[in-house]
Amino acid sequence: MILNRLNILNYKNIAEASLEFSPKLNCLVGNNGMGKTNVLDAIHFLSFCKSYNAQPDSTVINHNADFALLQGNYSREDNTEDISISIQRGKRKIVRRGKKEYQRLSQHIGLLPLVMVSPMDWDLIRGAGEERRKLMDQIISQNNREYLNALIQYNKCIEQRNSLIRNGNTDPLLYESIEQNACSAATLIHGARQEWIQQFTPVFMQFYEAVAGAGETVALNYHSHLSQLPMKDVFDQRRQRDLAIGYTTGGVHRDDIDLLLNGYSMRKTGSQGQCKTYTIALRLAQFNFLKSTGTTTPILLLDDIFDRLDSQRVENIISLVSSNNFGQIFITDTNRSHIDEILKSSGSDSRMIGVENGICSYL
Repeated sequence: MILNRLNILNYKNIAEASLEFSPKLNCLVGNNGMGKTNVLDAIHFLSFCKSYNAQPDSTVINHNADFALLQGNYSREDNTEDISISIQRGKRKIVRRGKKEYQRLSQHIGLLPLVMVSPMDWDLIRGAGEERRKLMDQIISQNNREYLNALIQYNKCIEQRNSLIRNGNTDPLLYESIEQNACSAATLIHGARQEWIQQFTPVFMQFYEAVAGAGETVALNYHSHLSQLPMKDVFDQRRQRDLAIGYTTGGVHRDDIDLLLNGYSMRKTGSQGQCKTYTIALRLAQFNFLKSTGTTTPILLLDDIFDRLDSQRVENIISLVSSNNFGQIFITDTNRSHIDEILKSSGSDSRMIGVENGICSYL
């Protein structure tokens, strides 16, 4: 899949931009805070209908404007796709494919597969389990519509169950129908996550070694209440506890992944460089998984990936992303020498864009 053109209006600090891209390598250079990441975030928004950092829609609108507009023209499987998203303060965003508005945003997820590597990926290691569940959900749902629908259904059921709990309701009949729907969805979610972790882990290990070199061993361990008990039993055993605490304490919404380095938790033992390598390897493995299980090659966004890495790891990453295994790539950096080295190594079609104070220009 290729993003051919991007139009931006009033998105964050970018008042207006109209950009055409190379089908292979696109490099955005400039100092920190100039708007390079905002261009990548606009591309992310077109794929997932939300900002990468999940900030409220109203906050992505330029401070001096009442609305923002994003338009992308894509080549996908020999077809052309025009996607537009309009955001107005105080109103719901409107997402259109061609001239037709989506009735449900979930219908759009998976059409434009994308992987973004960002400094915010630090949260995958240091953050709570919610961050690692989001990783699983984002990867699996892009190519598995049944999983996405089950996830939406399950989350609605948990919200309904929590509402009953907060109201102090103890009538088992009221819980029964909600829990029955939640159980069927949870079983599907748990099975899909188990299958995914088995397929994903070996690929992740290969990418970590490719960046870090030999001598460090990584692993991913998936934890779920459903690995020990069916969802119905989890609900039954925790009912009194849930009523006392005030919310649902067990289920796939509490799943987590242990991120391990040499048998120890990355959260506790990983250096800054190791943590950065770990998250980059996770995202490159995500790209590989989506490419191998989907029908089109995802777009790869690389935002400031060389910070905190030694020269050898930088060289290894440059070698990786310069190979033919990837499709269209967008990369940002403040260091022009890194960009020049990638361009030299890849030898492929490329485009260089400078970003200064929200203004984009070809270099």
